[in-house]
Amino acid sequence: MTQPNADFYQLSGWTVILLLVLFYGGTLLMSALIGKKKENADGYMTAGNKLGFGISAASMTATWIWASSMYASATSGYTYGISGPIHYGLWGALMILFIYPFGRRIRAVAPKAHTLAEVMYVRHGRSSQLMLAGSNIVGSLISLTSNFIAGGALVALLSPFSFGQGVIAVAAGVLLYTLWSGFRASVLTDFAQVLAMLGAVVVIIPAVFFAAGGPGMFEAGAQNLTPEQSNFFSSEAFLNQGAPYIAAVLAYAIGNQTIAQRLFAVREDLIKKTFVTATVGYGATVIGVGMLGVMALYLGLAPAGGDLNNLIPQMASTYLHPILLGVFLIMIIGALSSTADSDLSALSSIMMADVYGQTVGKAKANAKTMLLVGRVTMIVATAAALYFASGQMSILDLLVFVGALWGALVFPVIASFYWEKVTNKAFTVSVLAALAVFLPVRFGWLPMNGAVGIAIDVISVIGIGVVLGLMAFGFFGLKWAKIIAVAGAIISAPFALGNLHEYTVLSGSLVAYAVSTVVCYLMSARSTMNFDFDTIKARIGDFDPSEPASSSTETEAAGHTAALK
Repeated sequence: MTQPNADFYQLSGWTVILLLVLFYGGTLLMSALIGKKKENADGYMTAGNKLGFGISAASMTATWIWASSMYASATSGYTYGISGPIHYGLWGALMILFIYPFGRRIRAVAPKAHTLAEVMYVRHGRSSQLMLAGSNIVGSLISLTSNFIAGGALVALLSPFSFGQGVIAVAAGVLLYTLWSGFRASVLTDFAQVLAMLGAVVVIIPAVFFAAGGPGMFEAGAQNLTPEQSNFFSSEAFLNQGAPYIAAVLAYAIGNQTIAQRLFAVREDLIKKTFVTATVGYGATVIGVGMLGVMALYLGLAPAGGDLNNLIPQMASTYLHPILLGVFLIMIIGALSSTADSDLSALSSIMMADVYGQTVGKAKANAKTMLLVGRVTMIVATAAALYFASGQMSILDLLVFVGALWGALVFPVIASFYWEKVTNKAFTVSVLAALAVFLPVRFGWLPMNGAVGIAIDVISVIGIGVVLGLMAFGFFGLKWAKIIAVAGAIISAPFALGNLHEYTVLSGSLVAYAVSTVVCYLMSARSTMNFDFDTIKARIGDFDPSEPASSSTETEAAGHTAALK
């Protein structure tokens, strides 16, 4: 990331310190208010499975909106024109919507689960559980690292402090308020954070727009756009941004423990309402922020240091009053913190439920030891993310890799909740086979010309059918899923064959979907397994049932804010 330079107006050091103290001090106070003398292990992981609508919708929205999504949306706008943020924000929002029908099935099968990997242990065995848990550990660490990188870079650009000092300040702030109450602290502070983010967007985007010239900016700067950037229906924008994001976000939705944790925490009858609201909140916010990139394109603004991740702070620094620049700083800090605390909570739950809990067994698990494991995990994860963040790796490269990693798991995970014939061997082999094909395609280890390129295109066409079929299955059932999958593959084939392998991000994700689906189906269709899904409900429950389930985060926080209901 670029270091501070003269292109950026910098807030004074004391102003930045005051803003960070107010923000993290406020969240720490909120966390302290819901703290208990005797913590509950299950409350620490899923808040008693009884979160209400307001706090759940806010938490889902805040978790899905993070600094990287804002930066990536602006980058997309700058690269592809006005269609860029639409592709990024719209498809990301719709993926939240597509989660809820699967979410209702998952909760019906495992109403008291803490992690998806915990369910896979009962459904299949240790290897499938560790595969899903391991991918989430890697994914959450990458996410945590990318948020620390974004925070450190922002502080370095807009203040006299260095990148390293910014990273440490953000990491310490997030850890402090999440450590004691875990997931309950994460979702409660998410409510305040999403209000701050939405309020800032409503103020900041119009302020930058009018300061940069208002509607006349688009007429005066039209010559700065290429024909593709001027085309709202640009095929380049769809193939390079829209389509890969559809595939990647579906993978995030199904494989990501931060999303699953909120699914297990919200009241079961509020799942649909929560996810629909989060869909609207995410789409409006991320598309709005992405328009900063579009404005930069029309203005002919060159990213500082050639780094597209600098576009948002550069636009804010150039066109905002110092007071609004402080509001902007809090908006981005709130976005990255809401996701970073979710990553810490997810990692602690995985170590508590999937490592310690399954190792000693639910009957022998000690609640105090589980809480200690969770808190130590948060500290170790923060230290690891700080180490990785010091390398200032590319945020988007990290996201692409973990998205494809989860893409290999999507079909096996979904099928395991609906189809009694899926076996542990089918799950494990299909995921490993998908990764074995994905890696050489995504990173160009094979020459993509001739027969190899055609083979990748054929597999990718199957992947298109799989993605469309999975989307349709949740809402319309198996019959329509098959029809839409076949139709999607047939319709896309003439356009994809011979060309799709040139788009490595998209084809890499699609082959991961295709291979895992085909292998899992072929191996499971021949099996004699007839799994009883009631087994999951019987074997997964609370680790620490000493506290009534009705004592939820929403109940605890009712005295602090009526808006949580």
